[in-house]
Amino acid sequence: MSGGGSRWLLAVLMVALMVALFSSGDAAVSYDHRAIIINGQRRILISGSIHYPRSTPDMWPDLIQKAKDGGLDVIQSYVFWNGHEPSPGQAATEKFTAKIVSMMKAEGLFEWQGGPIILSQVENEFGPMEYNGGAPAKAYANWAAQMAVSLKTGVPWVMCKQDDAPDPVAATEKFTAKIVSMMKAEGLFEWQGGPIILSQVENEFGPMEYNGGAPAKAYANWAAQMAVSLKTGVPWVMCKQDDAPDPVINTCNGFYCDDFSPNKPYKPMIWTEAWTGWFTAFGGPVPRRPVEDLAFAVARFIQKGGSFVNYYMYHGGTNFGRTAGGPFVATSYEYDAPIDEYGLLREPKWGHLRDLHKAIKMCEPALVSGDPTVTSLGSYYEAHVFRSKTGACAAFLANYNPSSYGRVTFNGMHHDLPPWSITILPDCRIAVFNTARVGAQSSHMKMEPVGGFSWESYNEDINSLDADAFTKDGLIEQISMTWDRSDYLCVNIGQDEQFLKNGNYPVLTVQSAGHGNVYGGLDSPKLTYSGNVKLWAGSNKISILSVAVGLPNVGDHFETWNAGVLGPVTLDGLNNGKRDLSRQKWTYQVGLKGEALSLHSLSGSSSVEWGGASNMQPLTWYKTFFNAPSGNEPLALDMRSMGKGQIWINGESIGRYWPSYKAYGSCGACDYRGTYNEKKCQTNCGEPSQRWYHVPRSWLNPTGNLLVVLEEWGGDPTGISMVKRKVGSVCAEISEWQPSAKNWKTKGYGSPKAHLSCPAGQKMSKIKFASFGTPQGTCGSFSEGRCHAFHSYDVFQKNLTQESLLQNCIGQQRCSVLVAPQIFGGDPCPGTMKKLAVEAICA
Repeated sequence: MSGGGSRWLLAVLMVALMVALFSSGDAAVSYDHRAIIINGQRRILISGSIHYPRSTPDMWPDLIQKAKDGGLDVIQSYVFWNGHEPSPGQAATEKFTAKIVSMMKAEGLFEWQGGPIILSQVENEFGPMEYNGGAPAKAYANWAAQMAVSLKTGVPWVMCKQDDAPDPVAATEKFTAKIVSMMKAEGLFEWQGGPIILSQVENEFGPMEYNGGAPAKAYANWAAQMAVSLKTGVPWVMCKQDDAPDPVINTCNGFYCDDFSPNKPYKPMIWTEAWTGWFTAFGGPVPRRPVEDLAFAVARFIQKGGSFVNYYMYHGGTNFGRTAGGPFVATSYEYDAPIDEYGLLREPKWGHLRDLHKAIKMCEPALVSGDPTVTSLGSYYEAHVFRSKTGACAAFLANYNPSSYGRVTFNGMHHDLPPWSITILPDCRIAVFNTARVGAQSSHMKMEPVGGFSWESYNEDINSLDADAFTKDGLIEQISMTWDRSDYLCVNIGQDEQFLKNGNYPVLTVQSAGHGNVYGGLDSPKLTYSGNVKLWAGSNKISILSVAVGLPNVGDHFETWNAGVLGPVTLDGLNNGKRDLSRQKWTYQVGLKGEALSLHSLSGSSSVEWGGASNMQPLTWYKTFFNAPSGNEPLALDMRSMGKGQIWINGESIGRYWPSYKAYGSCGACDYRGTYNEKKCQTNCGEPSQRWYHVPRSWLNPTGNLLVVLEEWGGDPTGISMVKRKVGSVCAEISEWQPSAKNWKTKGYGSPKAHLSCPAGQKMSKIKFASFGTPQGTCGSFSEGRCHAFHSYDVFQKNLTQESLLQNCIGQQRCSVLVAPQIFGGDPCPGTMKKLAVEAICA
């Protein structure tokens, strides 16, 4: 075969190198239409994605505990191929992966894995396939890049000769068998007594298969057969793969999956990625997803017969180093997850989902017994009822109206349903949870400065070429030159021109494929620079620094996602008018001199002479030494005063920073009601997309820590400071729930309680705000509404003991108060649905 067809076939075979990991041989864990079956028992499973490369090893025990406390049964993590095999045959973190899975086993949690190619906004996952020298190495790297383009996996594109390519199937099976063998050797599959119950082969290949036709379909079948042959003893899944072949389970990814159905009636409904938010991109606002909507989506999926939900992400973490893809994906991978980037609880999202999980688990005996009976209760209202043969009953009452409350009658009882919500009744009688009524506290986080730095500087020299510089005819695509070893590519050209000395400098115009220091937008990354340049009669040298900001990781036609200066590059105003320099000889150098000298390391930084800090100078390296701040709170660097560049601490890369690229878009009020998308609830418009950059405490020594910053644009390093991330105050915002004289005293399913809890080591020092009525605003910015109970503050500040239901919160780490009119001195506005909003300062 030849031409485009053979290149596509090569790409189809090659995708297996990226995707296959685990499969189900003679499965010890099995499944049927209703659920995953573990040890002969159907289970409703709640899972959360936590990617171990996006957090540090010391964070994992706490992350696992918080996942368990949040009601998760399962933790999901991808296996990052380039993290395990930086170059072919070079092992990296395999044992660490096994250690993490073992931690889950110790906590009684299940685990399921995916990979090795994962998309997931990760740059250059195919890096391990680049050899370090020789003709075979170059051929292999070229071939890998071509494959990646065709299959949209997030690696750079380049043309190549397919005859030079090695056997992709052999490479696939070698790495896959290596990971599977490691897991088996550690006894980590469920049939061995381990926690691994599911495995994923491929990731979102279905949309690409739709465009790829028969060869792509053949690949999907091949990947399934290869996975099965590994006999891992657990079921395996393919997400967004409607034609997933048996025994693979096709699954759903998205903001909502209640309309999803598996492709065979004997497969369970699995939601492999319930998106908790969306990733942040430099230049874009920060997306937030209201927990009321996320809880509604999960409850809606369960009431339709769903049996497995995985939150993507449960803890997003940090894209350390240059791993952020995109382009323009930020260093922070918060994803508005229930556990934030620093490992702290994001409230009320974590707590409200915890309460949802408790309610779902109470329904489990009925949920696993069969399909629901669906009854219409009105135009927007439905009841989904599950019953078992042993008498278990669970009901979900839904209001799909995005704007109005509704009252329904079920089992002879009236239920008021908030708009866009689902109420859960584990015994088909008493409501224990509503997705729109948030009972969990919220937290107002603060970034507390703990000190600045004293800087030294070193100016980067882009005019001197090292021994590895090379010359090419014409302009060459950047990634095919750098192989992503560096963000930076220096391009130089020597000229011998006379220009008219009329006082007007010639105009240099450079057209680029994107990224760079002069940059395009998120939706249109291509760009053009044009400006006057100072030339003199005789020889002139033009130097251009091209900068990459992450490689694409998902989408069609990656051959259009070139990076770097591709031209034309022109000079206008010379003796002969306008001259195109694009086809002349250009000299290239991969990376900066400071990178070659390893200025980010202790030894490398000692190899040059540093001077005083030169503020606002482009392409400047800065270094300083500092002592670790006291305490154990998470740390971050406030980089607001800087332009764009990279950060290292003790030789470890924090990642890229770019606070000067302000977020543009639409930000404003966020209403949970109605269908969500990633542009619905955005923040940070007009501000840096990312201001703070996580500094793992495990990277620090007590004293003498080296901080190195490479500034590309010319920021002010004196404005950089270290901050602690802390809980400043805690809030509760809870609506009353049909209070009545006969049930307000109970601690059961009548009126809810407001729970306030400061972090360990802190106590409530002040009630900043309290109002029972119609308060406005959010945690940190509450205000009274037209309806306000005058005794709202008294309930929290006085030592009341009535019915043993009230507490003095001042001086306590935690307290709780029943939300009912009687507690606050009576109903301040009869006939109005009221709520309590309270904020307590933690110190």
